[in-house]
Amino acid sequence: MKKKNVINLIRYHAEKNEAAFREEVYEIAKYFDSIKDYELSEYIMSLMSNANVFSPQMIEDDFKYLKKVEIGNESIPLPDALKDSVLGIINAIGHRAGVNKFLFEGPPGTGKTETAKQIARILERELYVVDFDLIIDSKLGQTSKNISALFSELQRIPSPDNVIVLFDEIDAIAIDRINSNDIREMGRATSAVLKGLDSISDDIIIIATTNLYSAFDKALIRRFDSTINFSQYRKEDLIEIAERMLNKFLNKFKYAGRNMRLFKKILSFSTELPYPGELKNLIKTSLAFSDPNSEFDYLKRIYTSLNKNVDCNDLKSIQDKGFTVREIELLTGVSKSQVSRKIRGL
Repeated sequence: MKKKNVINLIRYHAEKNEAAFREEVYEIAKYFDSIKDYELSEYIMSLMSNANVFSPQMIEDDFKYLKKVEIGNESIPLPDALKDSVLGIINAIGHRAGVNKFLFEGPPGTGKTETAKQIARILERELYVVDFDLIIDSKLGQTSKNISALFSELQRIPSPDNVIVLFDEIDAIAIDRINSNDIREMGRATSAVLKGLDSISDDIIIIATTNLYSAFDKALIRRFDSTINFSQYRKEDLIEIAERMLNKFLNKFKYAGRNMRLFKKILSFSTELPYPGELKNLIKTSLAFSDPNSEFDYLKRIYTSLNKNVDCNDLKSIQDKGFTVREIELLTGVSKSQVSRKIRGL
């Protein structure tokens, strides 16, 4: 961080220039993120997220196809590549350069929806999700009419600077028209989405998510200013994210023991790790269903869940993976002395 950042902060505060002040704060957070001080970067963003600033509220009852989403105050761990993309989106929105439509694509559980919430929280905007249950209609042509009505609603948002609109799993109304079973009906719906995106004001921020990017209509992809690939998790990223998740959950499960070395070893030796959404559920349920009288039972459950084809009675094969006798004892419940005897074939 440079001296000019501090000077700018003071100057913008004195001038009551809220937009410039926030942009400077985001630049500072981005700097700390770039030097891998992620905790400080997220802390700075959370301070801005929790700031008590008045902004006009949308009245949800005035809109048929939009539902307000509770965004909470919990930040989500992301790999460096995705963090850079999130900061880029925040900067783009802050600069008001007409870059306002973003597509998040990737498998389930990669954090697409949660990232949209995090962006809304950082920018102190309300998040509204499109209710596709009300839009999709079995009557011929009605779905496209509802989509047109949706975009008319979006144009009537009273305070677009305070809102982000989320099209969560937008593939529900816009997949590849050529591969659709009902080309005409899907063609009408997708065309309505294309027209709506073309007509939308630059003041309205739209984030769309999809698990079916390969089936997406190419014309629709071109309507978005930026497409973010959420499949950019390396194994090292997932292990780091899992460690942060476990540390958080251990604060709630007081009877569970803390052995991060073994936990990370289990993840490292697993052939394939699930994405963060499934990883979070795995850790949480392993702790919730673990034996309260056995402080490391949750580690055994995590190990068996990640290695379904491994025979936990084959102690030698577990040792061959690189686990110590003490670690095998924790994973199997077999005492160290028995482990040693069985490994030696006695």
